[in-house]
Amino acid sequence: MPETYPTVVVLTALPVEYDAVRAHIEVLDDDEIVLGDGTRLERGRLPGTPWTVAIAELGEGALTAAALTTRIVSELHPEALLFVGVAGGLKDDLEIGDVVVGTKVYAIHGGKEAADGFLARPEAWHGSHRLLQAARSALRGLDGVRGHRKPLACGDVVLADERSALRGRIQRTYNDAYAIEMEGSGASHAAHLSGQLDALVIRGISDLADAQKADADAGGSQELAAAQAAKVAVAVLRKHRPRVPASVSSDTEEGPRYGGDHIDFRGSTFNGTVIGKIAGRP
Repeated sequence: MPETYPTVVVLTALPVEYDAVRAHIEVLDDDEIVLGDGTRLERGRLPGTPWTVAIAELGEGALTAAALTTRIVSELHPEALLFVGVAGGLKDDLEIGDVVVGTKVYAIHGGKEAADGFLARPEAWHGSHRLLQAARSALRGLDGVRGHRKPLACGDVVLADERSALRGRIQRTYNDAYAIEMEGSGASHAAHLSGQLDALVIRGISDLADAQKADADAGGSQELAAAQAAKVAVAVLRKHRPRVPASVSSDTEEGPRYGGDHIDFRGSTFNGTVIGKIAGRP
């Protein structure tokens, strides 16, 4: 039987986030996956690892992320899923370009409006222990990145006022949240419902969720934050290992060497489709 290599899906919302991730992946020529609902992903490999990587740009919002993540997971059956992109910082010790690896993701809009105010009814999804451990190890030796392993707040809102009622409510109710973003809860919920899928949200800080957000964006902060988040995501995948080694054909004496560049993907299968050639460096 042909060798089968494990799959990781990396999801993004914005073009700048997608481009930052794609820069690290050896994408096959014209190898675009089109799902039944029209969702498109590009497929390639991360050099020096056993991973086949499928990347997608989903658009903004938790509902979109939840729906499309569910479809992607059901069709591609990945071992791991990362959502990688930018976020607004909520803590004074954060700087633009820092990266927050989500130990958990809060959905911040659930609650009840009562006579005595808004009563929060939080939901939260924890990041995969295996991926968080890989992140801890990766961040120790990653030059040029200030990394934080902290909770994230997720809501369908762009926060651009540090004095807003929402900012105050997040500070009171989700006081440990380090950054706010828009898709992590949807992707995390879909991963949770799928069963044993390892999932993690990684966000680069592109603004400080304040009135200077537009100026920061205009100055290239999103490009910087997306690049830093992608760098961390790649470092995590270099540390992360598949649960089960790749299956090996009967005439092969040993499987792929996970630590080097000796992986030959020729004859591999992906979702039932034979790949013509995805080869490691000679």
